[in-house]
Parts: sequence; C-alpha cells; structure tokens
Amino acid sequence: MIKKRIHKVIVLALSVFFLAGCALPGLGGGFGTETIKIAGLGTTESQILSSMVQQLIEEETDYNVELISNLGTAVVGHHALLNGDADVLVPAYTGTDIVAIFGESASYDADETMEYLQERFANEFDQKYYDTMGFENTYAFMVTEEFAQEKNLEKVSDLKDIAGDLRAGFDQTWLIREGDGYPAFQEAYEFSFGETYPMQIGLVYDAVASGDMDVVLGYSTDGRILSNNLVVLEDDLGFFPPYEGSVRATDEILESNPELDALFERLVGQIDTELMQQLNFEADDNLLEPSIVAQQFLEENNYFREEQP
Repeated sequence: MIKKRIHKVIVLALSVFFLAGCALPGLGGGFGTETIKIAGLGTTESQILSSMVQQLIEEETDYNVELISNLGTAVVGHHALLNGDADVLVPAYTGTDIVAIFGESASYDADETMEYLQERFANEFDQKYYDTMGFENTYAFMVTEEFAQEKNLEKVSDLKDIAGDLRAGFDQTWLIREGDGYPAFQEAYEFSFGETYPMQIGLVYDAVASGDMDVVLGYSTDGRILSNNLVVLEDDLGFFPPYEGSVRATDEILESNPELDALFERLVGQIDTELMQQLNFEADDNLLEPSIVAQQFLEENNYFREEQP
C-alpha cells in the first residue's frame, strides 16, 4: 500500500514537471503569459519613463512586465539587451549611444543622428531604435538667476571673460570624457574655468543654488532646475550633440509580440523637454513616486484603452 502511494506521488510529480516544461509557444514558461523585461537607468527620468512603458504594456496587453532598474550606464543597458537579460531599454539617448556604444562623435544634427543610429542598431544588433519621444536631455551649463542677472549671462560664451575666477562643478566622468567632455569643450569655447570640482551629477544643482559653486553642468531636463530657480545657459556654439530620449527594443520581442510596436510608437513625439523637466520636478521636488508621475501622465493624456474616445 505504501509503495503504491509513493508510486502515485512520483507519477504526479513527473506530470507536473512535464507540463511546466511544455509551455505553449508565446508563453513565458509555466502557465503565465509572456514577460516583457524593461531595462532602465537609476535616474529619476529613467524611472518615470520605464514605468510609463511598463504601465502601458500592463494596461493594454495581457503580458507581465519585469522592470530592471538602476542600471549604472547606457553600456550596461546595451549589453542587457544583447545578452537577452532585457527586451526593451527606456530611455536610450542618441548622443550617449554614439559615444558610448560606437566610440564616435555624434552629428550635431538631431535628425541625422537618429537616422544613423536607427540604421546601425537595426543592421548590427537587430534592434529597433524608435523616433524620439520629443525631448532632449543634453548636458547644460547653469547658474542661479541672481548670478545670471549680475553677470549678464545668457549663453555659454558669456562666461569667457569671467571663467578664470569661477568655481565649476562637473560630473566627474565629464571631466575626462572624450568627444563632448571638458578637454574638447576647452578647445571649442577657448576658455577654462578657474577651479573645477568633480561631483556626482545629482549634487550639482544644490551646490550652485547654495553658492558652493558658481556654475555647474547638469542635465537639461532635470526637475531641480525648476526647484532651485536655475538659469540654463544656451550652448551657442552647439558643442553638445543631441541627446534625444527614445525607446529601444529587440527585433525578437517585437516579432514575437507585434502589438508592442504600436504601443511604443504612441510615445513618439509626446514629451517635449519642458514637459520632461516638469515630470522630473514632480518626482524630485514634490516627492511623488516615479511610478505615480508616470501613471498621472498616462491617465491625463488618455493613453489607456478604456479612456480613449
């Protein structure tokens, strides 16, 4: 009797194991639906945008979504897609990808840069590089409103005559970055700052607002520009290449789940730089969770099926 029971248990266990290993095509193992893996960086902006894509997929399809956030660099995100650890990267930045992935200098024409990347990623990596969501998160020099008024500053070239007396806070990687980093900047603008301080990019906004720095280099869409009443100086020589934000996805995930393509296309051209700055402000200054900021944007703009006319 005991042997019969043991035999039944073994047969049942083997049956469950067999069924679990024989998921139907298109299902992500076991009895669940496909799981879409989205990779994002550790910035507030990336958390908001990747959450937008996550919620859009979850609301409009039956797929599960796994969010892989806080990746350190664009290169790490790139390899996550290549290795199959992720299916989608949000956001990809055009200027960053040309410099970091291909080791080249970006064209300073945004459309040319995008077309170039779309062709190369399609041909070399079997990935679709979507048109920009509408914003550009480039490097930007910024000062306080008071300092801008006192020194009559509107563009980067206006710093030339006083740069030698200024304390400047920069992202530590930008100080040695090739192509669009500090060495090339000094050649292009023909001046250097008196004192330069390597800093984490997230600390520069408070540093200039508190007077610890005179000028800093930050990101043009950062919400802390608004919260600290900072003035972004115009890059009048066009030194920084375009850093348009986009969605990048593998051909494999798009071919096996073609409805994803239409969802990603719906975000193209919908978030300009000013709006992205405001969304970041909601998270960084008003302390809303990035997922809540993303949800509010999607709901207010009628992205969910049941709310569309």
